[in-house]
Amino acid sequence: MTNRERQLLQLLQANPLISQQELAETLGISRSAVATHLTNLTAKGAIKGRGYILSERRYSVVIGGANMDILGTPGQALTPGSSTPGTVSYSPGGVGRNIAENLARLGEDCYLIAPVGDDHSGRQLTELSSQAGIDTSQMVTIPGHATSSYLSLVDEQGEMQQAIADMAILDAFGPDYLRKHLGLLARAELLVLDTNLKNSTLECLFGQLPEQRFFVDCVSSSKAPKIRPFLSRIHTLKPNLAEAEAISGIHTDPADLSDSALQTLAHWFHQEGVERLFISLGSEGLFYSHRNGESCHHKLSCNTVINSNGAGDALMAALCHGWLQQMPADQTCRFALAAANLALASQTTINPEMSRLNVAQLLSESM
Repeated sequence: MTNRERQLLQLLQANPLISQQELAETLGISRSAVATHLTNLTAKGAIKGRGYILSERRYSVVIGGANMDILGTPGQALTPGSSTPGTVSYSPGGVGRNIAENLARLGEDCYLIAPVGDDHSGRQLTELSSQAGIDTSQMVTIPGHATSSYLSLVDEQGEMQQAIADMAILDAFGPDYLRKHLGLLARAELLVLDTNLKNSTLECLFGQLPEQRFFVDCVSSSKAPKIRPFLSRIHTLKPNLAEAEAISGIHTDPADLSDSALQTLAHWFHQEGVERLFISLGSEGLFYSHRNGESCHHKLSCNTVINSNGAGDALMAALCHGWLQQMPADQTCRFALAAANLALASQTTINPEMSRLNVAQLLSESM
């Protein structure tokens, strides 16, 4: 397949009803040239026939934050008010982007729709994401804005101590940037959102895609409450305990994380319309509840913690992968915990060894 044919397919995936004239104007070629390329794509089986119906391709789409991560790791105990010897590393990050990369590394076909600036960081972020297996053809460049960055400091145990997030570009990423992608979004197996998105963007997505399955990562206890008006539309929600409390207003005693206490919390979410709830409990594991009454609680010990930043993103990607692969809920929980443990063992936010095979291997060694 030629580069021009790939460009045509990307435009058709985003909008199957686009006209030949619109295709010609977008690509800067003649309408007759477009017609020739479409004929060739039909002959190759990439297009099934009239209406630019594309050959079936199962994929997911992640919409959310993408930024460059700057991580400080001390070589000894942190010294308050002074510098501490250690290492500083740079890597692509952002909750949405991290979920997309983990999904791609788990073997799933995944688009990422996220804003980047027209700057070096934006170009580098897009290129590195593409090299990791993410389809970045629908990324959005917003001129005049800096690409998001996330500066974090962990302690000698790998636990985050402080972080600063510069994500102002997401305030400029509104519904107008998403409407042209609605065809692509409607045909996805699932959509993953993070709560870095602003309210009007969330309203657009939930309002324009009434039949879509939404998987939502809550990001933080300060951002999680913005998802409250849309709970009835959410297929799968992944908060940690603090985020679940921030959304529901129900407080659970950290000393009492019994299944009955967690089920009381889950019941509130199911009454609001959430189909599946996965509450991340850190060292206490993962609690799952379905609105049909099914629930389970799994723990998986972790021997190596180098960097905790990417564990939640890996867990979320594994939950999506589990659903796409039609895993039972208890198997999905164990797989997701193993993926999180694999992330914890990496210096970088995304473990380059993340794969279906390595997660399964780690899981088998932990049992």
